[in-house]
Amino acid sequence: MGDSSASYIHMVQHLIENCLIFHMSKEECMEALSKHANIEPVITSTVWNELEKENKEFFEGYNTQTQTKDDRLSEAETDELIQKMISDSTSKDHRSSSKDPADSSKDPDT
Repeated sequence: MGDSSASYIHMVQHLIENCLIFHMSKEECMEALSKHANIEPVITSTVWNELEKENKEFFEGYNTQTQTKDDRLSEAETDELIQKMISDSTSKDHRSSSKDPADSSKDPDT
């Protein structure tokens, strides 16, 4: 797998982790990432499934917890937070990819 593919999968994983913070179900996360980040639902589903395999205990508790929607955000609040999350992620990716590798060896205090 190439660097760009691994980077893309890592980005999707990061976005899913943010969906988890918002107590979103797998289906809600797939819909949100499709709508706001143009990520195909099959990609989100595949990465989510791999995360579930690697973190069985967490997801058992998480899936039980998300079945009760008392502490969940409204759809509008969730949309707003996802837009911010994607914007923050995009700007961070842009900053890291625009760095000059020669500058990484320089001490910023000198």
